[in-house]
Amino acid sequence: MNRRNFVTIPAALIMSAALAACTTTGNNAGGSNANKRQELNSGADTTLNRLYSSVPGSREMGNRAKGILVFPNVLAAGFMFGAEYGQGVLKVGGAPAGYYSTTTGSFGLQAGAQSKAVVIMFMTQNELDKFRNSNGWTAGADASVALAKVGANGAIDTTTARQAVVAFVLTNAGLMANLTVEGTKINKLDL
Repeated sequence: MNRRNFVTIPAALIMSAALAACTTTGNNAGGSNANKRQELNSGADTTLNRLYSSVPGSREMGNRAKGILVFPNVLAAGFMFGAEYGQGVLKVGGAPAGYYSTTTGSFGLQAGAQSKAVVIMFMTQNELDKFRNSNGWTAGADASVALAKVGANGAIDTTTARQAVVAFVLTNAGLMANLTVEGTKINKLDL
């Protein structure tokens, strides 16, 4: 009778390794907060330009938004248990107004890693104020967040455009419509 020894690797270790392996930006270990802020601001500008050029109607929504939270690089990885993490910047009036992190956890049939950008537009001053005054904000619990949908004409549908908080999720393939941001936890960073 053959006896087999199995080595178990904690899921957190697997997710950490997978997230590190799919990093598309340099590690800021030892870098200054000013460099990190500059990197996030640049990434946010690039992400917004990409959104505006690829999704008709998004620029107009961005112009009407009271604040735009941009996570240019959210890394997701998992094997049964999944995790997502990213850092971003809140822009109010086009200027940086704070830096934030986003985290999401999940459980279910999943394997692999990917990177995406997440843009959350606060369309009313009330929702922006609630977000800025919160001590940790969760999509779906602290505010209902509508995921942007594109209509048959290729532009953002009118139902989405009327929501108080609207999220866009971009991958290399473009705007994703079948994802959710519900349960996404956002915390202020000290940068």
